[in-house]
Amino acid sequence: MSSEQHAITSAEYIRHHLTNWTYGKFPDGHWGFAHDAAQAKSMGFMAIHVDTMLWSIATGLLFLFFFHQAARKATAGIPGGLQNFVEWVCEFIDTNVRGSFTARNDLVAPMALTIFMWVFLMNFMDLLPVDWIPLIAGQVGEHAYNMDPHHVFMKIVPSTDPNATFGMSLAIFALMIVYSFKNKGVAGFFAELTLHPFSSKNTLLQIIFVPINFVLEFVSLIAKPLSLSLRLYGNMYAGEMIFILIALMFGGGFIMQLAGGLLQWGWAVFHILIITLQAFIFMTLAIVYMDMAHQVPHEQH
Repeated sequence: MSSEQHAITSAEYIRHHLTNWTYGKFPDGHWGFAHDAAQAKSMGFMAIHVDTMLWSIATGLLFLFFFHQAARKATAGIPGGLQNFVEWVCEFIDTNVRGSFTARNDLVAPMALTIFMWVFLMNFMDLLPVDWIPLIAGQVGEHAYNMDPHHVFMKIVPSTDPNATFGMSLAIFALMIVYSFKNKGVAGFFAELTLHPFSSKNTLLQIIFVPINFVLEFVSLIAKPLSLSLRLYGNMYAGEMIFILIALMFGGGFIMQLAGGLLQWGWAVFHILIITLQAFIFMTLAIVYMDMAHQVPHEQH
C-alpha cells in the first residue's frame, strides 16, 4: 500500500480501487472527470469509463502488434519463440472451432482468435500488483494537475467493468442475430421463437402454444448475452477483490506482510488458470452461439 493510503480506511481503499476513472456530464450541465463514486453515479448512463477504454484498446493493440510481428517474421525454417507461440494459439483455436462449429464461415475462426487473446490479455492485467498503476496515476495527477491522489482513479482490468463485458457480448449477440436472419430468413427465425419447444398438429393447440413458446424462447435468447457478460464480469471482479483484500494485509506488521505475500503469490498462480479459463469459456460460447445461428431446420433446406 502506498504511503498516502495509510491515512485512509480499509473501506475507502477498497472503494478507491473499485472506482473507474469516469468522464461525463455533471447535473449542472458541465462536463468533466468525476472526483468520487457519487459524482460518477450522478453522470448517468452516458458517462465514459476512460480507464476501461484505455486499457481495453491498449491490450487489443498489444495483441495485434505481437501477432503482426509473428506473421511478418514467420519462417519455414526453425521458428522463434514468438512464432511458436502464435502457431500454437492458432492451432488451438482452429481445433476448437472445428469441434464446435459445424457450418462454414470464414469469419468464425478469426473472431474466436480475437476473442480469446483479447479477453485473456484484459484478464491478465489482474496479475499486476493492484497498487502499482493506481499509485503512478495518483502521483501524475498530484504533480501535474495538483489533484488529490485519492481522487485519481485507475482500474486496469477492463473485464471487471460490466460495460466492457456487456459490450463484447452484445457484439457477439448482434452477429448471432444477423447470421440467424441470413441463414434462416425472417420467417425461419421467428418460427424458432414461436413453434418450439411445444408443437402440435392440432391448429387450435398450436395457436395456444405460440405465445408460450415465444416467452420461453425469447427469455432463452436474451439470456445468452446476459450470461456471457455476467460470467466473465463476476469471476474477474471477484478475483480483483481478493487481490485488493490481500493488499490490505501489507498495511499491518511483519507477520501480516509475510502472510499477505504468500497469499498473493498463491492466488496469482491460481488466478492464471482462472483468467485463461474465462477467456476460453467466452470464446467457446461465442463459437457455439454462432453455430446455432447457422443451424437451419431440415424443413427449410
